[in-house]
Amino acid sequence: MTTAAATARPFHLHVNHLRIWQDIPVTLSLAVITIAIVAALVPQVLTSIDPLSADPLSSLQAPSAAHPAGTDALGRDLFSRIIHGARYSLSIGVGATVVALSVGIVLGLVSGLAPRWLDSLVSRVVDVVASFPELLLALVLIAFTGPGIGNLVVALGIAGIPKYARLIRIQVRQTSQSGYVEQARTFGLGHGLLILRHVVPNALGAIPVVATIGLGGAIIGAASLSFIGMGPQPPTPEWGSMLAESRSYLRVAWWVGVFPGLALVATIVSSTVLGRRLQAHYERRNG
Repeated sequence: MTTAAATARPFHLHVNHLRIWQDIPVTLSLAVITIAIVAALVPQVLTSIDPLSADPLSSLQAPSAAHPAGTDALGRDLFSRIIHGARYSLSIGVGATVVALSVGIVLGLVSGLAPRWLDSLVSRVVDVVASFPELLLALVLIAFTGPGIGNLVVALGIAGIPKYARLIRIQVRQTSQSGYVEQARTFGLGHGLLILRHVVPNALGAIPVVATIGLGGAIIGAASLSFIGMGPQPPTPEWGSMLAESRSYLRVAWWVGVFPGLALVATIVSSTVLGRRLQAHYERRNG
């Protein structure tokens, strides 16, 4: 991702700035994300069917008025499972992003503001973590801790720390060397106030952008690990595990894999579209 200019200002987003009603991809993405959030928080608004209720007599029924997305091998309503599954997929993605952001911001600020020896030490630790692909590192961590939602959140969060730590460090260094910070220093502003008033707010300006883009990556990472059995265990209606369950039935019942896959892809693409749109707005504002 392109870093902000040295004179970057804090990032304040207003809906009118994005002109969402004139940007069809952004409008559609906001609609998808809104539906996903509603499904995660209050799934009963969208469906009243129990996602765990099995009916062997309704096994692998094609989409119909009674079951808009069809049923799975146990006769469970797929639409209901997809709606309720949003809670698990989004909570894991958001949780992992929060963990990565929290630790990454602290490490980035420490590295950017600390003496050279401490900066070098933190940077080396971050480099070691970053030397592993995120998904592989998360997989290794889960192999030691075991599958489960909590372990998945922590593993994905740790794997995502380096990208945020590096970004914050760069932003801190650039902001500290900017002209207006040097001017404030010559006017006698104390070191602590200088950091709190100017360096930290400007260094954190790009966080909403990278967090929005990173959320999509965390969701697909969670789905990927759930697909191989490292996430929520059946019968939990998580999108990745639903895709794993569908592998044996795709030739006779395509809907068992297609609809959970569409929900996953739509959410990830929408998050990425919004993130890229925020990035473009941020870069135009600070370029």
